[in-house]
Amino acid sequence: MREFLLAIDLGTSSSKVLAVDFDGKIASKVEAGYPIHRPQSGYAEQDPADWWNGVTSAVRKVVSNLSPEQHHIVAVGLSGQMHGTVLLDESGRLLAPAVIWPDQRSQSQVKEITTLFGLQGLINIAGSSIFTGFQASTVRWFQQEEPEIWSKVKSILTPKDWLRWRLTGEKFSEPSDGSGTLLLNVHRREWSQEILEKLNIDAALLPPIRGSREICGYLQEAPAEELNIPAGTPVIAGAADTACSILGAGISDEKALLITISSGGQLIVPISQVILDTSGRVHTFCSALEREDGRQAWYLMAAILSAGLSLRWLRDKLLRLEGSQAYQKMTEWGAESPAGARGLIFLPYLSGERTPHMDPQARGIFLGLTSGHGRSELIRAVMEGVAFACYHAFSSLFDLGIRPNSIILAGGGARSGLWQQIFADLFGLPVTPLMVEDQSALGAAMLAASGVGLIDLNEAVNRWRQYGPPVKPDNSKKEIYRPLFSIYKRAYNVHRDDFRILSAMSNGEISE
Repeated sequence: MREFLLAIDLGTSSSKVLAVDFDGKIASKVEAGYPIHRPQSGYAEQDPADWWNGVTSAVRKVVSNLSPEQHHIVAVGLSGQMHGTVLLDESGRLLAPAVIWPDQRSQSQVKEITTLFGLQGLINIAGSSIFTGFQASTVRWFQQEEPEIWSKVKSILTPKDWLRWRLTGEKFSEPSDGSGTLLLNVHRREWSQEILEKLNIDAALLPPIRGSREICGYLQEAPAEELNIPAGTPVIAGAADTACSILGAGISDEKALLITISSGGQLIVPISQVILDTSGRVHTFCSALEREDGRQAWYLMAAILSAGLSLRWLRDKLLRLEGSQAYQKMTEWGAESPAGARGLIFLPYLSGERTPHMDPQARGIFLGLTSGHGRSELIRAVMEGVAFACYHAFSSLFDLGIRPNSIILAGGGARSGLWQQIFADLFGLPVTPLMVEDQSALGAAMLAASGVGLIDLNEAVNRWRQYGPPVKPDNSKKEIYRPLFSIYKRAYNVHRDDFRILSAMSNGEISE
């Protein structure tokens, strides 16, 4: 009898499902994609039915890929995209499409909530400033813009917690995903009564908070049949994708900076006590480690919104490349351009920007474009622009005293040798690529194994990690990037007011 953990990562563009043994070895993995719907400019929605179809399809394939010898799934672990909002009525029916993190409809609600609490007041409670796409601002939007829908709401869930409810029939959340809603008291790791009262949200609409490693239900008969795994399998609370990512990446202290290049980009550092960025540029969220002594119970996260999305935009909209080798071709072409892309700079603000600007109206720019620039320079400029955005975001972590001596590069971007070298050269630090592409799902597997008592979580963080050879920085490139980065930083300030006009035009607020 071979025993496995089943890990499900409900991501933004796809669900990734792994079967993992107790040593962290991946025996089977499958990814199933689904669309983001944009019915209006600034909207970003998904249909939970698409999530469910993707998950069930991927799980069945993962199970069928296991060796023909008898096997047993001992527990299910969950990871999921943060901040999103699923609204259900008293019968559990969906009241509206799920509103996910890139959504920008709630700009006025963000301003209102910030004014209501004061920036410092909100940060002191929730650990972060608020942004469009966060559950608190989305709920406020429904209250004000869709009162008929809001009047029927009986349950508010994040995407991951909706998935667990579909699996088990139980509604729970946990601190890492809860802190991403901006409705949680980040110190007490419980829903904030002060925030709920001021936003007129009945606490009964939110699920109870459990620990990330707790069993939060057992697989019901109907979903078990769809998934082709036994009913009664324990399902663990799980954690937000970034919290799981820390586990899967093997990050255990502040010496290593985790940079994840997926659809968005995250710069993450675990911390052993609450550190708050009073300027609101950096998020302080709850960790999934939950050590009894309080160490590494939180993490700092700086975020950019269009990392891999920028390269995907270039692939789909301009280069129109298809096939599994598209990104490999782009990396090869980008490497034909020298560092600095022959004087071409890209600002990757295709969906607004978070750290450090916290500006949903920011817009992308190619700066310095000439007739001599071709596809290699465009590709390199986009990849360098994403790295510039991450470096700019890192300045906010630096201001909080974070001084890493290395970078762990994760996500789809970690597979690009060119991107590895760009990050090493720009940051002036060695970059170690994470060999596990699906570190959030792997972290969910760790939580599942820990939840049923099979492993020590903190020991597994070190034992399960898989790194590639480190990439050393080329110090000569720093001299090329320094002046370009200065131009990059100035460009936002120069065009900040222009972005307001351009944003209004793209939203149809200004027309001929």
